[in-house]
Amino acid sequence: MSSAVATRYARALADVVTSAGLDATAVLGQLKDFEAAVASSTDLKNVLASPAVANPKKRAVVAQLATPLGLSEKVRNFLYVLIDHRRVGLLGTIGQAFEAVMDERMGRVRADIASAQPLTDEQKAQVLAQLTRLSGRQVRPEFSIDASLVGGLTARIGSTIYDGSVRGRLEAMRRRLAS
Repeated sequence: MSSAVATRYARALADVVTSAGLDATAVLGQLKDFEAAVASSTDLKNVLASPAVANPKKRAVVAQLATPLGLSEKVRNFLYVLIDHRRVGLLGTIGQAFEAVMDERMGRVRADIASAQPLTDEQKAQVLAQLTRLSGRQVRPEFSIDASLVGGLTARIGSTIYDGSVRGRLEAMRRRLAS
């Protein structure tokens, strides 16, 4: 349920960002900065989560944080909406959903790429070029290291997994020999 609610808020924010011509990356950064500020302060977290604190006081707290955090007017107003509808606790989930919605609207896909060893910039560029060709869309990569792959790499775009790892090939060989 909270995922559906977060997606609804994320789509609304994406509509505002798109219609206002704002930079989605900057908006996402502002949301993450605010979320980090809330996470780092127990008092702030308690104030924003407490039903005992009136919404105007919560709005005043957000207004005070807006300037030091560099929050745009649209982001500040969005946070006010979250306060008014008691959804501040979903801010992290909304941020992830916003990122996914903006990727979808901009024709991008996210790729989780795991390699056995760190990749050079040239290797990363080759992998991105191949994944862009395979997916037909611009790829936004997330690189990680997974020593259990033994060698090679795996890439996951949505529900599709491309396995070019030594571990994957050994597993396929084991299945063929067992059958």
